[in-house]
Amino acid sequence: MVNSGIPTADLSPFFTEEGDEGGKKKAIEIIGKACSDLGFFQVVNHGVPVELMAKALGGSKEFFGYPSDRKLEASPQPGAPLPAGYGRQPPHSPDKNEFFLMFPPDSTFNVFPSNPQGFSCVLKELFSSFVNTASIVESIINDCLGLPPNFLGEYNNDRKWDLMSTFRYPCASEVENIGVREHKDVNCITFVFQDEVGGLELKADVDQWIPITPDRTTLIVNVGDVVQVLSNDRYKSAGHRVVRQAGRERHSFAFFYNIGGDKWVEPLPHFSTDIDEPPKYRGFLYQDYLQLRLRNKTHPPSRPQDIINISYYSTST
Repeated sequence: MVNSGIPTADLSPFFTEEGDEGGKKKAIEIIGKACSDLGFFQVVNHGVPVELMAKALGGSKEFFGYPSDRKLEASPQPGAPLPAGYGRQPPHSPDKNEFFLMFPPDSTFNVFPSNPQGFSCVLKELFSSFVNTASIVESIINDCLGLPPNFLGEYNNDRKWDLMSTFRYPCASEVENIGVREHKDVNCITFVFQDEVGGLELKADVDQWIPITPDRTTLIVNVGDVVQVLSNDRYKSAGHRVVRQAGRERHSFAFFYNIGGDKWVEPLPHFSTDIDEPPKYRGFLYQDYLQLRLRNKTHPPSRPQDIINISYYSTST
């Protein structure tokens, strides 16, 4: 197992017909504790072909190496709920992060890079593999929380809102080494894999950051705000960031397992009213929260304390 500072679970028992109940129990225990303590863990033997992940990283590096005008041919198309296609963070910056955001292959907004040759097919296969593995991880989290069988699967049954993105982070400068500042994910479950440069860090305490060591065989997993709210804070959506290195670009992929925008999100009665515990969040429509979080990026508040996060719906504020 890789020593990366976060727990590692082996998912191989969930892909065998024999049904290794002991292996499943061990993975469930590891993931349940990790979701409660850290909000982060990693998985091996996860069903996403390692060779496919390597091809995806190789194609991503080649794409981001193209001249700007060639990359801009894949700029976001009008009408998409999020800017699917090629973009920069912040927009139009010549030296900040680059990304390519993709919706499901069968979506109306299924923008995939046409070059390099064969890259689009690799990405579509990767997207499909991520969805399959995410459904397994979701089922494990369902069991960890003690919910009725397939409860989360039936609640989260709209795959049109899933997203995948590939990122390029430039080398650190003399005055700036942050690639992405501290944040928490808005969705249900996130997968990340990064190249050998690494840079992803988990906030474990107020001033403690855990660097997550990259490994070509693993997927890094974290739960997002939706799971934190549904579980009434049983599981945590943890803060994390990306730190850039001097003299080395970083490339990575992220997959965001989402719920439908029309879903109502609030603490489940299993963790609130059924056990006489007050809900820690007001209910909200997922797409409303998604838009508030997107506005943080498109129209950044002048004061950091005005940035919207899940505490916006807290019943204690």
